Amino acid sequence: MLATLATQSLWFIILVLFVLPVLLSMIGPILVRRFVALEKLSTNNQVAGFKFNTIGAVYAVLLGFAVIIVWGKFSEADNGVVQEAGAAATLYQLTDGIGGKPGATIRDALTNYLQSAISDDWPAMERGQASPVATRAIKSVYAALTTYRPTDLGGPELLAESLNQLDRMTQARRSRIVLASGIVPEIVWAVLFGGAILTVAFTFFFAAENLFAQTAMTAALCALIFAGLVVIVAIDHPFAGTVKVGPEALSAALADGGGDH
Repeated sequence: MLATLATQSLWFIILVLFVLPVLLSMIGPILVRRFVALEKLSTNNQVAGFKFNTIGAVYAVLLGFAVIIVWGKFSEADNGVVQEAGAAATLYQLTDGIGGKPGATIRDALTNYLQSAISDDWPAMERGQASPVATRAIKSVYAALTTYRPTDLGGPELLAESLNQLDRMTQARRSRIVLASGIVPEIVWAVLFGGAILTVAFTFFFAAENLFAQTAMTAALCALIFAGLVVIVAIDHPFAGTVKVGPEALSAALADGGGDH
């Protein structure tokens, strides 16, 4: 369900994971006050306050840690695409040194791979998968390079560096495919949402003489918690949804390298 939600527009995620929970949190204190007298709730304030401090502190650490980890992985996905594009651009330059038919064959295979990565891999990664078309395309680049036989003194070094750049490009692709399936495990999602509900619901059993003030404070707490969850859900799948890593870096490498020949 969360994987499907992550692919929706940011406004839809905000509606489901921010607006609705905040509205429900405002109803909670009102319903509790209808069935439990203010005097009885007031007896909870002192003892429950210490427990709430512990619960709130533990959940704040968990939520903050989750946001930092997910944002770090999102940045890693973005950097990985840039590194993949950089390796492709370098490989284009190396094919100029190879020259002749072998260089043209490698260059054509690389161009085909970048086009397939943009048109096939990105739609597949939105579903948390890799494109078999792009996989075959990158294998074709390996085939073109490994069948190249240097004929001059600098050829072996050129081939070795070309294979090194292709290896970097392959590792970057593998990394983005792994990240495309999502960053946060299901057990962590259960703890995050369970903790959010528990933390907000705990405030229902405090008592303030001014019900409006208590409702407003509960809504503010809920808004803060679920704003963090919105951030996590929105970037949990780095290549899907509104907030995502695009193939612009690969497009630039394709335009610079493939368009020069």
